Amino acid sequence: MKNKIKTLQNKIALAHLGGGQNRIEKQHEKKKLTARERVEYLMDEGSFEEIGMLVTHRTTDFGMEKEVYLGDGVITGYGTINGRMVYVFAQDFTVFGGALSETHAEKICKVMDMALKTGTPMIGLNDSGGARIQEGVRSLGAYADIFFRNVKASGIIPQISAIMGPCAGGAVYSPAMTDFTMMVENTSYMFVTGPNVVKTVTNETVTSEELGGASTHSTKSGVAHITSANDVECLEDIKKLLSYLPQSNNETTPKVPFELGDEIREQLNGIIPENANKPYDMHDVIKGIIDEDSFYEVHKNFAENILVGFARIGGRSIGIVANQPMFLAGVLDVNSSVKAARFTRFCDCFNIPLLVLVDVPGFLPGTDQEWNGIIVHGAKLLYALSEATVPRVTVITRKAYGGAYDVMNSKHIGADMNFAWPSAEIAVMGAKGASEIIFKKEIAAAEDSAAKLLEKEAEYAEKFANPYRAAERGFIDEVILPQDTRRKLIKAFSMLENKVSELPKRKHGNIPL
Repeated sequence: MKNKIKTLQNKIALAHLGGGQNRIEKQHEKKKLTARERVEYLMDEGSFEEIGMLVTHRTTDFGMEKEVYLGDGVITGYGTINGRMVYVFAQDFTVFGGALSETHAEKICKVMDMALKTGTPMIGLNDSGGARIQEGVRSLGAYADIFFRNVKASGIIPQISAIMGPCAGGAVYSPAMTDFTMMVENTSYMFVTGPNVVKTVTNETVTSEELGGASTHSTKSGVAHITSANDVECLEDIKKLLSYLPQSNNETTPKVPFELGDEIREQLNGIIPENANKPYDMHDVIKGIIDEDSFYEVHKNFAENILVGFARIGGRSIGIVANQPMFLAGVLDVNSSVKAARFTRFCDCFNIPLLVLVDVPGFLPGTDQEWNGIIVHGAKLLYALSEATVPRVTVITRKAYGGAYDVMNSKHIGADMNFAWPSAEIAVMGAKGASEIIFKKEIAAAEDSAAKLLEKEAEYAEKFANPYRAAERGFIDEVILPQDTRRKLIKAFSMLENKVSELPKRKHGNIPL
């Protein structure tokens, strides 16, 4: 028996070495942790249980039978993060560059299946050169096996992908179908075709970082939701993100202990400038209404004219969608509509209440927007909010003009509670544009047309650039003092906690993709 125990111990030691000490050192030289180090840091100490440590590949072509590593380039298993059960896989770049084989994928699929069966979040740590070319179509089929499970699990369990090295070709589609994609600055990249292929086909010269690095995907494409400075920060971001999420769609988010106190926030009274065209930072509004230091922003550097992220109000986890007047005056455009729609649908999947903060002058005009499909992309946000059945609360801080008023969680599309500050302006359009249309003849006939326009602009503003006509109609439930916003929201979300919405039976809706 001693010899058998010794044999097992030797195999475990070999598995822990991955591709060997030299390759581990090369990983460290790149300022990257190894797959095993990542898992150990991510999980609660001593909680990780590995599955499939002794799995090896089955390939004999191209001399592959001479290169066999226990675990076959991926660590899979389960454990806890801050006491909550999760499943995880971590690709090991020290073994065949983390390339995906048939057995490598089988290990990943096994833990994905178990996560789905048990209603447990799934976390993938990606660091792979792509498909293992020595296996040909078997490795391609193996990727598709993973993709299929990503889709099956979508909306049932949270799926988080961390790109902690290369992720190219077909490998990119699994993270793209998960709920959140994180990237590490300067050491990770994602692209469907690499710089060499781009050079051959389009004659463009581009580096891997420029083509698909963390900065590119967090600012230009929106593929990356969160970027981190290094591996450790990325793993910490996963832990923080997870703290706002439920285990599955059958559960609600964890509630943090909270005692109601003096919830008046007088600083909110002075945020909105007297000049309606002057910007202010919506972060200041968010800071004044949420539990202290609880805002975790998502897609921070992409489509900055809208903010999305998680926070807590009264100890409850919520999702926030907010126009940002500091960028493009907070207008809705192609990217901001898609960003907010995606986030809204995630929150609705996982029973996370939504708070929508509105200061929107409309949709961004121009040929670029129209030719790039602002109609269909704006409709995505409209569809997502209309479809959402979680508690939905809106606060209009300033402008709510035209169709954008409807889209931003108005009462007409099913919002539960709609508040407005006294500074709210709810109208078809701004006073100047409206006056130029309504009083066109009067202005043209006046001796001083500029003065007449100002006079009519003031007249229109007095009648319509306020929240009271909407409140008279019941489109606004209450016009509130800004300082009372936090107290009102705590009570509103508490009141809506047991909200139930019955949806008509259907296979699924046809969202305007």
